[in-house]
Amino acid sequence: MTRIPLVDLAAAHAEVAEEVEAGFKRIIADTAFIGGPEVAAFEREYAAFSGLPHCVGVANGTDALELAFKAVGVGPGTEVILPANTFIATAEAVARTGAEVVLVDCDPRTYLIDVEAALAAITPRTRAVVPVHLYGQLAPVEQLRAGIGGRDIVVVEDAAQSQGATRHGLGSGVDGIAATSFYPGKNLGAYGDAGAVTTGSEEWATTVRTLGSHGGLRKYHHDLVGVNSRLDGLQAVVLRAKLARLASWNERRRAAAARYDELLAGLGEVIRPVTLDGNVHVWHIYCVRVPNRDEVLTRLDAAGVGAAIHYPVPVHRTGAFASLGGSFPNAERVAPEILSLPIYPQITPDQQARVAEALAGALRP
Repeated sequence: MTRIPLVDLAAAHAEVAEEVEAGFKRIIADTAFIGGPEVAAFEREYAAFSGLPHCVGVANGTDALELAFKAVGVGPGTEVILPANTFIATAEAVARTGAEVVLVDCDPRTYLIDVEAALAAITPRTRAVVPVHLYGQLAPVEQLRAGIGGRDIVVVEDAAQSQGATRHGLGSGVDGIAATSFYPGKNLGAYGDAGAVTTGSEEWATTVRTLGSHGGLRKYHHDLVGVNSRLDGLQAVVLRAKLARLASWNERRRAAAARYDELLAGLGEVIRPVTLDGNVHVWHIYCVRVPNRDEVLTRLDAAGVGAAIHYPVPVHRTGAFASLGGSFPNAERVAPEILSLPIYPQITPDQQARVAEALAGALRP
């Protein structure tokens, strides 16, 4: 029986193959490999899609976070608050600025940042708070902003998994700045590494662009100590073709998530995902919780189902950040139970039924 992948990149490519081939031919003919018209066009289009005036393409999602942090003044002597339940890149980007990582727990139902814990962790050195929009839905950013009040603290949104998601009608980066990743498996995925920063601030956007181009916007003029982090033309071609389909692809993901909700409703051992009121979820990941997760994962693999784990180790339990210490009970409780099931726009009802059947079998003694 054909294996069901966690993400079917080949199926996505089939829908954009002709446009991508034509675009690659344009790039090669024009030798516009770094920057160029395709990158500029994608930046305009993604900014419009995000409902913001500024988008700066960069080399990857981790760079997007680091450059966004630097643009808003995160650096040595400052602190950044983020959830323990996230991919390590969120913490890694903070550490690369020289700032101190401050971890807080996650909400036990949604696994998003615990707003009360984040607000309680603020000190005079806090420069930014990072709500990670995990699995495809936005964290309660408006609650963070209300709690921060007039203090000089920026909300830097980690939007790597939430392209197209909204909360109360608003997307990421409104009244602040957001960083996203176009890693191939994302809802909007490139054919290699790529990322972007979106914001309503022209000043922050200009700083991000300057930092990502060796610290200068003109060749051999270096106003800041920057890095080399630029979106290339070939990736922009892919992203433009996929962006034109992203809204419909996200709708298909929502339909698939609703189908999983129905298929798994009778499995009492499975804790299904929760969507916050006011959120339009884009289901980058359909994450459930199950007992004996590692054994269940092994059985699913044997049954031809490509499930995965996002994420098996909270940040403070990794070797890189073990020195932070601390106890974050919710993150520690869910880490050995969470399981990501296959979801992508092209998944079929029959495939999902097979996944549900395999999961039911994997849960049996």
